[in-house]
Amino acid sequence: MTPTATAPATRAVIEELLRRIGEGDPERIAELYAAHADWKLSWPQDEHGRADTPWISQRGTRGDVAAHYRELAAHHVPGAADTRIERVLVDGADAVVLGEIRGTARPTGRAYRARFALHLTVEDGLITRHHVYEDSLAVARAFATG
Repeated sequence: MTPTATAPATRAVIEELLRRIGEGDPERIAELYAAHADWKLSWPQDEHGRADTPWISQRGTRGDVAAHYRELAAHHVPGAADTRIERVLVDGADAVVLGEIRGTARPTGRAYRARFALHLTVEDGLITRHHVYEDSLAVARAFATG
């Protein structure tokens, strides 16, 4: 299949992913991922696994994806979050989503804004790559309790 032939299918999966993220159902979000996916976050390695940001960890399975979105929701103030999608760029099986995340840390009550780029790859209708590049300093400052 040529890259241009896969672009409409890729865009459809990405648009569905964004819709499901907006709905906030971790299990339904995870259904869009392959059984095993290449998942990376742009946080410094020593920041992974911190108690105040447990969703910042290495993931690899569909179950991990659901856990990520559950942990993310548990550590943010409900109703005080928003994601602004500015652009979705698609090239064959690859897509890049550009935007800004706005949230409020539940443990500290501090609000933050973080620019992000999300690189996704779709194969056979499922997401096989999820690489996030974001302003991790803004998020870390909002959650810092010490």
